[in-house]
Amino acid sequence: MCASRPVIIPALIIGLTIGTCSTPLCAQGNRGQQPYPAPRLTGGQGWINSSYPIRLADLRGKVVLLDFWTYCCINCFHILPTLKRLEEKYPNELVVIGVHSPKFTTEKSFANVRRAVLRYHITHPVLNDANQAVWRRYNVNFWPTMFLINPEGQVCAWRSGEVPFEALDSAIAQQIRLHRKKGTLNRRPINWDLEQSRQDQTPLRFPGKIIVNENGRKLLIADSGNHRIVITDTAGRVETVIGAGKPGRADGAFSTASFNDPQGIVLSGNRLFVADNSNHLIREANLEKEIVTTIAGTGKMLSSYESLHKFSTRPRTYRLSNPWDLTLVNRQLYIAMAGTHQLAVYDLVKKTIRPYSGNGVEDVRDGTLSNACHAQPSGLATDGRVLFVVDSEGSSLRAVSLPPGNAVTTVVGTTGLPKFKSLFAFGDKDGRGPLARLQHPIGVAYADGSVYVADTYNHKVKLVNPVARTSVTLAGNRRAGSSLQPLELYEPAGLAAFGQTLYIADTNNHRIVTLDLKSEQASSLTMEGLQPPAAGAAVSAEN
Repeated sequence: MCASRPVIIPALIIGLTIGTCSTPLCAQGNRGQQPYPAPRLTGGQGWINSSYPIRLADLRGKVVLLDFWTYCCINCFHILPTLKRLEEKYPNELVVIGVHSPKFTTEKSFANVRRAVLRYHITHPVLNDANQAVWRRYNVNFWPTMFLINPEGQVCAWRSGEVPFEALDSAIAQQIRLHRKKGTLNRRPINWDLEQSRQDQTPLRFPGKIIVNENGRKLLIADSGNHRIVITDTAGRVETVIGAGKPGRADGAFSTASFNDPQGIVLSGNRLFVADNSNHLIREANLEKEIVTTIAGTGKMLSSYESLHKFSTRPRTYRLSNPWDLTLVNRQLYIAMAGTHQLAVYDLVKKTIRPYSGNGVEDVRDGTLSNACHAQPSGLATDGRVLFVVDSEGSSLRAVSLPPGNAVTTVVGTTGLPKFKSLFAFGDKDGRGPLARLQHPIGVAYADGSVYVADTYNHKVKLVNPVARTSVTLAGNRRAGSSLQPLELYEPAGLAAFGQTLYIADTNNHRIVTLDLKSEQASSLTMEGLQPPAAGAAVSAEN
């Protein structure tokens, strides 16, 4: 769970809280046992997926579910499938409204929130609560937090954290039964003005991670928004597309297999390993046989902090949570598990999997492998001696020992602050060690003694000397843009380096940028022969 200020986070409440809540997770304080009038939704800076400002008074007769979220927060991502499932179950009775209340500076931008809505296929209205006006009015303290409003416009239940589907479903069904009996339920459908209906398809869509093969002749790109992997030469000529281009988790031939928001990729001979992020799986694509198989994960997200150390070591029964990146060292496949703030390791020889680094608490704390804290690790690279890890929510670059070492240290960014304060120590400042500042970095690459960091929310690439622990701006500026001279980036999320060339997945610009490190000249890679996925029915989600 993401906290809005440093607090000790207790275990999640089971079920929805009705009226008074006696636990520290209660965001409303003591308002009595009876429902109370829902505070208004004013003070935001624009609506997405709605052509007009929405007033709660206009939604009388509907059950309304408010979802307070921010697009950096992995826990908020976990709620989205639940919301979609509820919307499909109650299409005429329920209205879901997202209230986007930002943590990071860049998340205040309407354009950035709009792109997040598109990237994550959100089809309910979203209010850009840029200055947290609605957040304060509802007295929210955590991302995500839910408020249930009955058809008479009163808050009747609320809950912080990752609410189980069953808890929300039960509370919504109860309100529907009650107000159908009272005659206060309105079942007339509402059609929203969806952003996705106005979008042109692009050959690449929100590309995530990118790697280059060992001889520097091929690029392998996680075409995350199109749910596929694209392999090209360094001139952009397409050689192979892996995946049908629709979200799913089907194994099989390259043309029919499916992924859901694939991110990290790593190549070993003819074996391409894929972090299938939203499916919570590790997949293997055999480039010779052109077959995709699932090698780790159950397809069901690990969400209980209580079970972090109760895993089976068998890969297909080991539950993963948002595997965001991969790297391979000595036949050991290291996995950045953003959802549980840990690294895991898969032994490709023994075919076993286990936790490697992090105790599961979301924070930036150095220590041994088992007691150190990560904060949404989202990028991995290695020099063969340590793993370089970007902890997105902690805005830091970490160094994690490889065997036989047993230490996690912070290279750039702040650690050792009072509990959870490191999660809010972000910015854009070149410097050394704890004096340097990043803002939600997602990508990292290592080459020739240098670490390249995709400083995602600063729209930059930073160059880090891991020995001197210095960080300087290499490319981009704090303003999102698409210019090549001078180079502007828009939330870059993936990097790869080979020789004098740095390849950048310029995620929100839907492109790959090549940067000559000697001349500092940039160009956009033309994807010759690549087409957007064909329109059609969604691929089956079954293996």
